[in-house]
Amino acid sequence: MRALIQRVSEAGVSVDGENLGRIGPGLLILVCAMAGDTGAEAEKLAAKVARLRIFRDDEGRMNRSLLDTEGAALVVSQFTLAADTARGNRPGFSAAAPPAEGERLYLDFAEHLRGLGVEVATGRFGADMAVRLVNDGPVTIWLEV
Repeated sequence: MRALIQRVSEAGVSVDGENLGRIGPGLLILVCAMAGDTGAEAEKLAAKVARLRIFRDDEGRMNRSLLDTEGAALVVSQFTLAADTARGNRPGFSAAAPPAEGERLYLDFAEHLRGLGVEVATGRFGADMAVRLVNDGPVTIWLEV
């Protein structure tokens, strides 16, 4: 699985003007299941994200995790993280998991975060979503498991 995480002071997602999820301080997590991924990857990625020390401590150093700060997570599916741009100018997405599998793993990832004690809001798999965020830092990190 792949994820692009952004530390945010707030973030939200909507579809056709309907607000689906909104968080305050925490992480916006754009996530993509890759072909061949299993629930093990979803669990491993959730644990990595929850424990990644990218929040400021009292000295201003990135030394605290999402769990330490009791921050929230907005999890949004984004199959375009599987883009292959090696040939030509049109990206290919064949490395992404098939839609049904991708949705299951996306939801598994969100559930694993919840199981770790993280407040989680989500988008809608496969929908054309509007994502709003106020990037904090900015801190943006690419993860792959």
